[in-house]
Amino acid sequence: MFWVLRVRFSWIAWILGIAWLGGFGCGNPDSKPVVVYCAQDQVYAESILADFTQQTGIPVKPVYDSEAIKTVGLVNRLMAERRHPNADVFWGNEELRTRQLIANGVLMTEPHFGVFGQRRRLLVIRRGPMNSSLATIRSWADLTNQAFFGRLSMAFPLFGSTATHLLALRPHWGESNWVVWCRALIANQPFLEEGNSQVVQRVARGEALVGMTDSDDLTAAQRQGLAVESLPLMSETLYLPNTVAIVAGAPNPIGANRLLQHLLSKPVEQQLIALGALESPRNETKHLGLRPNWDVVLRDMDAANSQLMNWFRK
Repeated sequence: MFWVLRVRFSWIAWILGIAWLGGFGCGNPDSKPVVVYCAQDQVYAESILADFTQQTGIPVKPVYDSEAIKTVGLVNRLMAERRHPNADVFWGNEELRTRQLIANGVLMTEPHFGVFGQRRRLLVIRRGPMNSSLATIRSWADLTNQAFFGRLSMAFPLFGSTATHLLALRPHWGESNWVVWCRALIANQPFLEEGNSQVVQRVARGEALVGMTDSDDLTAAQRQGLAVESLPLMSETLYLPNTVAIVAGAPNPIGANRLLQHLLSKPVEQQLIALGALESPRNETKHLGLRPNWDVVLRDMDAANSQLMNWFRK
């Protein structure tokens, strides 16, 4: 009888041991990492993603882009991986590229997509007595004036927010007017920078009178003590929300949805505003600026990109 009890106990212990090892091998489903392709600047995104892991216990594996090919590099990677996605979430820092990926079936639509917060495109100048030429700027169209020959700075307009802005101006002005403006702009021999932060720095050094940049880059420069400010809002001002969307066929859809909800929460929006990554909540007030029809922009994007490549090729 004692021998039988010993055998039964050993058998039960063996079963429990296998179950425990199986549980250890599978792990908590919430502990599976979420892979996020992140166009938001790493300096801002890291703390947000770290907070998510601390609150949920879900690890995050971020993949960031580079300043030189802002956002477009991640978009191309997602397009290439569309049949076998590696990413679960795309965190964008402007709207056009996210809508491009949605239109191509790479990202999911609502309720698996959302926008939050906003920053804006602006014209940066040095703080102090205003150059008389700058006082003549009432529109982005005025940047082609002879007074700004060799004195304008802009990021290379095939990537990032500069590309998005120029593509949005095309239907706003009409193609023929846009073509004339772009050609006149390149004839004015602007400084073509790797990114918007370099634009602000060149203006701060006094090498350019005016530069095209984003509000987050202006804020970062001001916090560093650079004497720069922006010109007033204009009808061509473009507002840029952050976006987040779950990748179609995401390997970890449960974790992806939890990260989506986290990024769309009010505390995250407020934290990004405090960090300087965003300027204000999304559509907090009515504002002067572009209201792009993204369907039209996407329809004409290939043709417009080919034109920009021909004109601004380095």
